[in-house]
Amino acid sequence: MTTTTYSIDIPIRDQVDVLVCGGGPAGVAAALAAAGQGATVHIIENSNCLGGMGTIGLVPAFMPFTDGVNFLAGGIGRLVLDRLEAAGGVWPSERGTTVPIKPEVLKRVYDDLCEEAGVAVTFHARAIDVQRQAGRIERVICAAKSGLFAIAAKAVVDGTGDGDICAHAGAPFDLGDEHGAMMPTTLCSIWAEVDWQAYEAAGSPSVEGRIEEALADGVLSVEDRHLPGMWPTAARIGGGNVGHCFACDGTDERSLTAAYIWGRRSMREYEQYYRRYIPGHEQVELVATAALMGVRETRRIRGDYQLNSADFRPDSSFPDEIGRFSYPIDIHLAKPDKASFDEHKRLFTGGRLGRGEHYGIPYRILTPQGLDNVLVAGRCVSTDRSMQASIRVMPGCFITGQAAGIAAAMVAAGCPDIRAVDITDLQARLRRLGAFLP
Repeated sequence: MTTTTYSIDIPIRDQVDVLVCGGGPAGVAAALAAAGQGATVHIIENSNCLGGMGTIGLVPAFMPFTDGVNFLAGGIGRLVLDRLEAAGGVWPSERGTTVPIKPEVLKRVYDDLCEEAGVAVTFHARAIDVQRQAGRIERVICAAKSGLFAIAAKAVVDGTGDGDICAHAGAPFDLGDEHGAMMPTTLCSIWAEVDWQAYEAAGSPSVEGRIEEALADGVLSVEDRHLPGMWPTAARIGGGNVGHCFACDGTDERSLTAAYIWGRRSMREYEQYYRRYIPGHEQVELVATAALMGVRETRRIRGDYQLNSADFRPDSSFPDEIGRFSYPIDIHLAKPDKASFDEHKRLFTGGRLGRGEHYGIPYRILTPQGLDNVLVAGRCVSTDRSMQASIRVMPGCFITGQAAGIAAAMVAAGCPDIRAVDITDLQARLRRLGAFLP
């Protein structure tokens, strides 16, 4: 590969207490929590809205906020859900189950919350590099329509989902399994003319129940038996978590390009599948696919502790606990074959806790090795693959995001570094915010 050297002076556009890179659920939670501590906060977001997977990614539903008894994503998670419900942004559901999302309403909720909190937001700005002095990131280099610029910050939260900031700064990470294989991605979608009453009248049959027949009939060209399905988001509208893009590396734009092309192409097959085999979907029509690929897994930043499968139990507890969670181990298998599908079912069924049960989340999974003023939040926190498959969903991102935001504000206010944060003080601040810390 040939190389070139490129050098340019760029402006420092802003200087803040806390810079949050990525405006998904983890980033928004971090920003709101930090602002609530009196910090000046700036979010840079590569897309045109906040919310990440729940908005521009068109993921059709929040996974459960609760363990069936306790509201685990208390604090920012409850605030977002309450505001979304008040604005008419959810399809009616039980709070102990998944919560179908109206993405346009959720976009406005996030906008309003950040504006009310005094959080500065810049869209269409991507963090492309960092300037580091020893273990501290002093400035983040951004690329935008106007060109390159830098933002200086006392503390940084990596809410990019892919751990981009930590990787730029040289923090160690793991990528996929031992062979580098990652969970497949999904290009989520919106569908019209779904007769939900007819579907329910037919007994709400499993949308996976006719896959074998569709494969035999040639309706589906890829042997993918795992079909999460659609959620109702309006009277005749469905939000689709439909299909997979296999062998996609979400940290490689070339791999993502191929996945987007296949994802859009595959929707023609799934449109025929639903029309032909699923009651109430005989007239279903694809309206749109997401502008952002649904990436489940890329980098897992190595922190001072790695949350692991042995911690997935109701009696797991940590002295530096910043929250508790209960979503099952949901690893989407990397190969489209029956053996992989059967393995997914085994893991998903076996990797779950009982009603009212939850596992602990330690602060140390937010503290990247080798960095002193950077915290990581969201799906790229320090875990093994099994625990990443649980904590990666949006309610889990609210939990880790708000803890990272408060800790970042404490560092910006004078705490020497992320490892000097007074855990008792952090936990007290989280409780005042509404976090679930029994």
